[in-house]
Amino acid sequence: MKLLKPRLWVDDLSHIPLKELKTVGIKGLMIDIDNTLVAWDSAEPPETSIRWMEAAKKESFNIILVSNNKPQRVHQMQAYFHCKGLASAKKPTKSGLTKALRAMKQEPGETAIIGDQIFTDVLGGNRLGLYTILVSPIKSKEFWWTSIMRNFEKYVLKNLQKFR
Repeated sequence: MKLLKPRLWVDDLSHIPLKELKTVGIKGLMIDIDNTLVAWDSAEPPETSIRWMEAAKKESFNIILVSNNKPQRVHQMQAYFHCKGLASAKKPTKSGLTKALRAMKQEPGETAIIGDQIFTDVLGGNRLGLYTILVSPIKSKEFWWTSIMRNFEKYVLKNLQKFR
């Protein structure tokens, strides 16, 4: 259960304390795309995600988008957010996240991963020693596989609720 527990659990991106992350040594942010920054079925990010990303850049975080989605989707979001991106990351495996760390020139202990899924973002981040941040999904409509996994997440979240 320890590998499934996020270090921080918030309702949305705006509740992530960026200045506090810096005080604990976080310099880099790996950010999931679908249902973290942008609704799964949307081609454009909401204004709230754009403003949050601007705030993170203003704090001088080294940022990379890390997604299990296809390169086309990641390139589309890179154009909106003007940052690096990694497609087909194969989260929760270590290989994609390690590749993202190399691209960022960051160490695991100084990097946070932000995402909406326990079994990809949190599990992958914890396996690599990243600072894990779980956000509630932007929208309930999702890829079919993600919808199935959400049933398992409900069980885990119920048990983790006491840590929130």
